[in-house]
Amino acid sequence: MSWHREQTVYGTLIRNEGGKNIGFAGDVPVIERDGYAFKDLARTGELLPYEDWRLDARTRARDLAARLSREEIAGLMLYSSHQMVPFQSFGPFGDTYGGEPFDPAKHGDADLTDGQVRFIRKDHIRHILQMRVKNARVSAQWSNNLQAMCEAEPWGIPVNISTDPRHGAAAAGAEYRTAGSDVSKWPEGIGFAAAGDPELVRRFAQAAAKEYRALGITTALGPQIDLSTEPRWMRLEDTLGSDPEKVIPMVKAYCDGMQTTEGTRDGWGTDSVITMVKHWPGGGTGEGGRDAHYPYGCFAVYPGGQFEQHMRPFTEGAFRLDGPTKRAGAVMPYYTVSWLEDHEKVGNSYNEYILRELLRGKYQYDGVVCTDWGITADPDPEIDSFGSRCYGVNTLTEAERHLRIIMNGADQFGGNNRSEPVLEAWRIGEERYGAEFMGKRMRLSAERLLTGMFRVGLFENPYLDPDESERIVGNAEFVKEGLAAQARSVVALRRRALPLPGGCRVWIPERETGPHKSFVRTPEPGGREDPLRGTDLGGWFTRAETPEEADAAIVFMESPLSDPYDPEDRKQGGNGYRPLTLQYRPYTAAEAREESIGGGDFREDFTNRSYRGKSNRCYNEKDLDNLEEARRRMGNKPVIACMYMHNPTVPAEWEGLADGILVHFGCSVPVLLDIIAGKREAGGKLPYNLPKDMAAVEKHNEDDIRGPEPYACGDGAVWQAGT
Repeated sequence: MSWHREQTVYGTLIRNEGGKNIGFAGDVPVIERDGYAFKDLARTGELLPYEDWRLDARTRARDLAARLSREEIAGLMLYSSHQMVPFQSFGPFGDTYGGEPFDPAKHGDADLTDGQVRFIRKDHIRHILQMRVKNARVSAQWSNNLQAMCEAEPWGIPVNISTDPRHGAAAAGAEYRTAGSDVSKWPEGIGFAAAGDPELVRRFAQAAAKEYRALGITTALGPQIDLSTEPRWMRLEDTLGSDPEKVIPMVKAYCDGMQTTEGTRDGWGTDSVITMVKHWPGGGTGEGGRDAHYPYGCFAVYPGGQFEQHMRPFTEGAFRLDGPTKRAGAVMPYYTVSWLEDHEKVGNSYNEYILRELLRGKYQYDGVVCTDWGITADPDPEIDSFGSRCYGVNTLTEAERHLRIIMNGADQFGGNNRSEPVLEAWRIGEERYGAEFMGKRMRLSAERLLTGMFRVGLFENPYLDPDESERIVGNAEFVKEGLAAQARSVVALRRRALPLPGGCRVWIPERETGPHKSFVRTPEPGGREDPLRGTDLGGWFTRAETPEEADAAIVFMESPLSDPYDPEDRKQGGNGYRPLTLQYRPYTAAEAREESIGGGDFREDFTNRSYRGKSNRCYNEKDLDNLEEARRRMGNKPVIACMYMHNPTVPAEWEGLADGILVHFGCSVPVLLDIIAGKREAGGKLPYNLPKDMAAVEKHNEDDIRGPEPYACGDGAVWQAGT
């Protein structure tokens, strides 16, 4: 016998000499074959192929998929809604513990909720999206609790926990962001484009993978590899840039770094995290910069004829990795309706051409395809809504929508906790295509989904030591590397007056934002905030109460933030559409296209979504007021502008007001202060053109990788990509 048992904090670990170790929390029978130990997850007393860790992942997955019931296959095809650990309020993601709200006096932080128990046992869900978690220890304990419950269920299929990006140094507002868990902090996506080094991306991915595995996470919902050709798009900051020649090497580095376990035959193993690249076939071309989370932004357009360019990060990057795993393990289509001639105008997951003909057919992608979150539910009656994404198929039933997606080659439904629509889709499919055909089709999806779980070792040992998780997550080495990477992503557009002398007195005005709508389209009142966000300035400077008392001013700003839809305009007889603006002062879209390219919605009695001649203003205009006030009151003393650039910004309003200009794309305040004080060097270059004016933005085609005409400073500098 070449194996032995050890007791662990979660249960039992069996070490197989020269083989794979296995771990379990409960009373799992062990089978010995050829001197090795195997888990008898099916409790049959026989070593079934899926239990034999000596076989390849695809063979094991095929064996298990053939044994599963309809209900179990339907459960595999569901991806849970966002989970909080613990759930501390009802809110949009509420849940209960034994029928009660979370009470720290009664419930542990890592306890499973009623909803989690139900969707594991009743709906057989095994793919769970973790949104927020208290810390690394709680995440490890919660993961163990989930795995122990699944271990006791038939077949012992473990849970595959996923996350949206959680390592960004600043929480972007353009998507639900994960929080907690103490991970190291690195640049946001476009910050890596500013740093311009694929090897830095690879090192980040390797570090992030180690922290993810320590948290119990085995799938990353990323990277976001859309080309960011439309400068107004709210998700631009999460991309890796707009130039496919530069993006493709970073895509490969990211996916290889996350997915590769060194020393294994095929690159997969216990250090691997599956990457789910998004959003096929590229989501960065929303007309007018509007985003497809919302019905008013559903159309992706290609007036420059560059649709093929937007697929290249997938077809030449994620599907052709240099490392041994060969391709990204999963793909997520975007919500958008790709406005292509001679093809149906429906959301990408419903689009036969986008999924079946291109992704599965022409490009032969054979991994998991998972829809973006929440696309199969019935639409909201209002177009200004968050939960209405069944674009172009609103007349179908929910089950018919599921069937259409399945027939296009997708395997999984993001954010769907209920198995009934999948089972009903299966039944309808049998009526239309026959039982044998549908059974084979559904088991193919189960096989693809299980393959990923076998690849990352979940069936052998999904359990964690919470002490070890605490040591790995946010360790000093990763934190140090992340801070250095952040500095490499910051762009010094103007270095006059930089660095400021250490200890000098600086005036830092508060920021103020006006009322606006949140990501989920709920009203936000706006308000005032200290841009230091609780950072003690003492390690760098002394804070002055007024500009007159200061030696210099540091004005923290965000690029202009605006809203492209106004329901009041619609009520008053307009079409509701307004221009997104990249300038602070009010903007009138005199040069926008007269007729929109995309149009048509059952809630609208028109198809022209043009905003030509209409005006808008950003809700953080006070940022420019602060800079103007600093310039006026500081006189000849230095004024430093430090701008968080969510999107490319028209510089004409502000560049002449500052002696020093730092641009960042999500960076921690201490790193920015280090750069201002000369303790770190800003090492980035602009990842995109800063537009000459809004007319240049309107003239720019949404799909054009070259970007709008750039701004030229009075000193002759042209602020374009690479500056």
